[in-house]
Amino acid sequence: MINKKVGIIGVGNVGSTLAYTLAHKGICSSIILKDIRENIVEAMALDISQSANAAKSHTTVHAAKNTNDLEGCDVIVVTAGIPRKPGMSRDDLLLTNAKILKSVIDEIKIYSPDAIIIVVSNPLDAMVYAALKTSGFKKEQVLGMAGILDSARMSHFILEKLGFGAGQIESSVMGGHGDDMVPLPNHSTVAGVALNELLSQEEIEQIIEKTKNGGLQIVKLLETGSAYYAPAHATSLMVEAILDNKKKIYPCSVMLDGEYGYKNVVAGVPVMLGSKGVEKIMELKLTDEQKRLFANSVDSVQSLINVLEEKFF
Repeated sequence: MINKKVGIIGVGNVGSTLAYTLAHKGICSSIILKDIRENIVEAMALDISQSANAAKSHTTVHAAKNTNDLEGCDVIVVTAGIPRKPGMSRDDLLLTNAKILKSVIDEIKIYSPDAIIIVVSNPLDAMVYAALKTSGFKKEQVLGMAGILDSARMSHFILEKLGFGAGQIESSVMGGHGDDMVPLPNHSTVAGVALNELLSQEEIEQIIEKTKNGGLQIVKLLETGSAYYAPAHATSLMVEAILDNKKKIYPCSVMLDGEYGYKNVVAGVPVMLGSKGVEKIMELKLTDEQKRLFANSVDSVQSLINVLEEKFF
């Protein structure tokens, strides 16, 4: 972690929780927070830094006074963007957040052109595509967080159904969020035991349905927000794998270049994360039904990319 620097652009609930998590893990020497709400982000930086001192962590946390404070970051996490508002179409959200993302990427290109970029802004896969196209960065350098979160939600619902196995559940999810995700029960285990040996097909289908609606369930309960503890922790795992060159395999949103039969489109797949970012894309053996679901997920992302190509780039 010596001299490792992490930037977080967009310091709402996810960004601030991520900063708190990273500071307490002590996996980097400094964290720089940047947000258009300057007073609020400065207050967050002070609060998180003080909490890190209480925990005897050696990580320092600062609010960016100027854009050049992001200079020399090893990893930059981008959560900047707006949520979908009443009356706003999907395309409106896409184009608005793409503009915000472009302004962020333009700054990163100047001050931290070698940083690994983790995108958390929505719609996620399309934002990863936009980040790659506007930056000109290598495809290994830009990736998005979604699959780790969805896998964690699937593990939660498996534990809820079984009543045992906490900490020993490995779930695997590909594709996008919600209806586009592709849970892989045949690649999911509890203490090394295949899921279909512990649960019936009907029970597995119930878990898959709950996983798809996991985020929506939280949104409905909160009424005025969305999940942030699990998304932030999921993102921290990606940051840690990159900074520590762990070569860990996580499902992430990345640009495909022939893998799974697709090119020039972004999708959630298992990848090996290390100091160079995406160091390898793992190609799992999928059933015919999983291939069909993954194709639907890719088609959904492609429709958003088509809008970007037509109206943004």
